[in-house]
Amino acid sequence: MRELAERSIEDGYVIADGPARSTGRRVTVNLAESPLGWLRARGLVNARQFEAGERLRADYETAALGARVTMRWDPTPAARRGGGVHQGLDPTTAQISAKRRFAAAVAAAGPGLSDILWRVICAGDTVPAAEKAMGWPARAGRLVLTFALDRVADHYELK
Repeated sequence: MRELAERSIEDGYVIADGPARSTGRRVTVNLAESPLGWLRARGLVNARQFEAGERLRADYETAALGARVTMRWDPTPAARRGGGVHQGLDPTTAQISAKRRFAAAVAAAGPGLSDILWRVICAGDTVPAAEKAMGWPARAGRLVLTFALDRVADHYELK
C-alpha cells in the first residue's frame, strides 16, 4: 500500500510538520512504509538485519493478538493443507509461542538495546523520533539499532 505525502528535509532528516528552515527542500515519502523498510531501501541496514527485524515484528504482532471470540470458518484440522509458519497450532498456542520468541529475542539483544528495538521495530517510530524520546544524540540511534538487529539475527540464527 502506498500513502504518499510531502515532507520537509532538515539536516538530512525528514520533518513531519512545518516548512524546512534551512534549505526549503521537500521530499515525497510513503507513510505506509515501516521505518525498518525505509532503512533497508536506502542500504542503511543489510538483508540479515532486516530479516531479524521483520521476524521480531511478526512475533510482536502475533503475541499481541487477542483471543478469538467469534466463529472460526477455517477447515477442520484434518482437512488443512500447506506449510504455514504456525501449521498445526491453534491461535492461542501460536500467540503464546510468539510471545516467548519475542521475549527471548529482546532478552538476547540486551537491556541497553531493547529500547531502540521496541521503538523502531514494534512501535513504528522513526529513528530520529526514537532518539529524541530516549534523549540520545542525533544519528546515534541507527548505529545502536544495527547493533541490536545483529544480536537479534544471531538469536534467530540467521545467516
